Amino acid sequence: MKQIHLYIFGIGNVGSTLIDQVLQSHSFFKQQHHIDLRIVGLANSKRVLIDLEGISLDWKEKFGTRSGIRESDSFYKISSLYDATKIAVDATASKEVSLVYPELLENDFNIVTANKIGNTLSQDFYDQLRTVLISKNLQLEYETNVGAGLPIIQSVKDLYRSGEQLFAINGVFSGSLSYIFNRFSEEEKPFSEIVIEALKEGYTEPDPREDLSGNDVARKLLVLAREAGLKLEFDAIQIESLVIPSLRTASLNQFLEEVKSLDPVLQKKKNVLKEGEVLRHLGELDVLNKQLKVSLKAVRKNSPAGQLKGSDGFFEIYSESYATNPLVIKGAGAGKAVTARGLLSDIIKVSKTTQEVLMIR
Repeated sequence: MKQIHLYIFGIGNVGSTLIDQVLQSHSFFKQQHHIDLRIVGLANSKRVLIDLEGISLDWKEKFGTRSGIRESDSFYKISSLYDATKIAVDATASKEVSLVYPELLENDFNIVTANKIGNTLSQDFYDQLRTVLISKNLQLEYETNVGAGLPIIQSVKDLYRSGEQLFAINGVFSGSLSYIFNRFSEEEKPFSEIVIEALKEGYTEPDPREDLSGNDVARKLLVLAREAGLKLEFDAIQIESLVIPSLRTASLNQFLEEVKSLDPVLQKKKNVLKEGEVLRHLGELDVLNKQLKVSLKAVRKNSPAGQLKGSDGFFEIYSESYATNPLVIKGAGAGKAVTARGLLSDIIKVSKTTQEVLMIR
């Protein structure tokens, strides 16, 4: 039975939910997949907890009492002590962690990430990362970069790798903003109040401006554009920000204190809707013309995007085989539980692949 050692960066909403899912399913993975999945390292931005026997249900208490100062090589110092497949799991939204990916690969860590930043840094960084992956025979899985647990990235990968010409990918890319605008369209609550509730429920990024600015959707578009074979930089994307200029560079605390200043702008957009229209935050990727756009638009309430509920995402993929009737993928596009489950699915994918390689050898 192969041991899989997990080293998790980020123990907030998604990270802590993932930990609970791994612990709850430990026996299942051993019995059904012959995988001994152990979480041996946990880290936040300042501290790290290491337990080579695998953490248990009391991990929060132990992290509070037994964790040490996080150093740049905290995980590397212990990773060579056991003959186990190593998977670094990035459950953060941190650029700092993304920049460590090449170093993780050089130290023989596979990577599973929900963090979109690593895949949307410069094209040079993106290409170099793939070069190292091939040379080290390691895996980088990131299905949760787009659509949380929905199989968007895999679908685009499969089409492109089969030689299919992709034309366009459109839809509601942000489960967070789907949740916010679905509620805003139906309820008489101020926009700011819904944003704060979405943050508390774990639907938004830790800094809601990453969603409201359009940057999060833009990153998702860029991830898919690169999967479709395009070489583009982030600054090529047309982005409509919902954050007023005075709050774009403010501290997170200041933004949260003054988020009510967004209410007049969004209420005005709501007030001018025609009968039967609702607001939806849309992403549009024109593959043929290499154009990526993020914007807030009025759509018909009876349209596919207009009918969305909760945090559902909605994606239309147009290609040679789906030119008239697009491939449609719809479902929960945000939330800590579905994102964590998507990460766990990627972890098992890496674990099974390495297990099969060992069997062949």
